[in-house]
Amino acid sequence: MPVTNYMTNQEFFVDMQRCIGCKACEMACAECETNGHESMIHVNYVDRAVTIQTTVQVCMHCDDPACANVCPADAISKDEFGVVHTANTARCIGCSNCVMACPFGVPKKNEAYDLMMKCNMCYDRTSAGKKPMCATVCPTQALFYGTRAEMAMMRPNSTPVNNFIFGNENVSTKVNIMMPKGSTVLRVD
Repeated sequence: MPVTNYMTNQEFFVDMQRCIGCKACEMACAECETNGHESMIHVNYVDRAVTIQTTVQVCMHCDDPACANVCPADAISKDEFGVVHTANTARCIGCSNCVMACPFGVPKKNEAYDLMMKCNMCYDRTSAGKKPMCATVCPTQALFYGTRAEMAMMRPNSTPVNNFIFGNENVSTKVNIMMPKGSTVLRVD
């Protein structure tokens, strides 16, 4: 079971099938002053040539974050609440090891700042008991921050999954992806 917010039992849920590509999450994220008005969440097309289906790319806040493990400057940290923070500006050397190591493709190197930047789950908000900006504006609730009980009522035919298998690697995360009911793992080959 994923670690929950220290003040509540709220968790972050992503339901890719509900994303309509409106990019409201990107705009809300860019409004945040703590990330330099850059969006740390990204909406991508699955295969634009044949479908309008989009997906949301958000940091999964891994239990054992590869991005932090490969950082030679020890600039990326994970706190006691399970949030993997963006690179410390005083320590990041802009090497991009984290960008290459993340199995979810989340960290982005901002060339203008020569710095890695990624979602920190709106730590300034969630640590104060508020919802992340992206989850407050998502019109379809493809992004949802709440309890497992709320999610079970909203999506009775789905199950939150936070275990992923990439080849021989098992990755557990703080963020849940909604899968068909009864699923326990998402295999990415």
